[in-house]
Amino acid sequence: MGIVTAQLVQPYRDRPKEGVLSIFTEVSPMADPSFEPGRPGELAVELGRIIDRGLRESKAVDTESLCVLAGKFVWAIRIDLHILDNGGNLVDAANIAALAALLTFRRPECSLGGEDGQEVIVHPPEIREPLPLTVHHLPIAITFGIFSNDSILVIDPTHNEEAVMGGRMTTTVNANGDICAIQKAGGEGIPQRVIMQCLQLATAKAAGITKQIKEAVEVYNTERALRKIKRHPTSIGVNVKEKQDQSVDK
Repeated sequence: MGIVTAQLVQPYRDRPKEGVLSIFTEVSPMADPSFEPGRPGELAVELGRIIDRGLRESKAVDTESLCVLAGKFVWAIRIDLHILDNGGNLVDAANIAALAALLTFRRPECSLGGEDGQEVIVHPPEIREPLPLTVHHLPIAITFGIFSNDSILVIDPTHNEEAVMGGRMTTTVNANGDICAIQKAGGEGIPQRVIMQCLQLATAKAAGITKQIKEAVEVYNTERALRKIKRHPTSIGVNVKEKQDQSVDK
């Protein structure tokens, strides 16, 4: 489950015109009995780092568009990922959840006011339509399980397959074939030819997953727009001729 929130903060001194993007993960025994409650374990930390690296280093999210007032106020976007059930390959599942949450999130619109024009006014959604984030592309994480001294590759390994695989590698690519990040987590070494094979397979899979995410987001946005229309009707039908006749009678 991915949740995106935003708040106004001061930017970093070395990046006064850029917003902030951060990712936090939470795992609990509800998702897997082997997970311990309390502080994030090694798995949760690694999970967040892989997704963060794919988003941040590929500049998928336009952080400059999150600037409200240079050097003073920028939007800090926070992604919270909650693991509900560990069926295996949590990285890919959490990555898709993060991307879908980013695409469906809307932040409040801001304007500058006050006597000096330095006062930030945050408009409620009833006054001004909230704005979507600027997402340039979707970095898709594709994880491979390595078996039998790199002779067998398994895409999207299950929980049982993860227990017996010799190694794991996650490649993050977009639908254009750009390599956003590569993560090799321990286990057996992987020769160059296998890495190149994984990148080719990942690029082909990323195009299909990107299409699925965009279609699901479009359906969600359409349903949200319809719900808004039902809650806040913007127009009421008026019979103009009837209204004119009533005015003449008076």
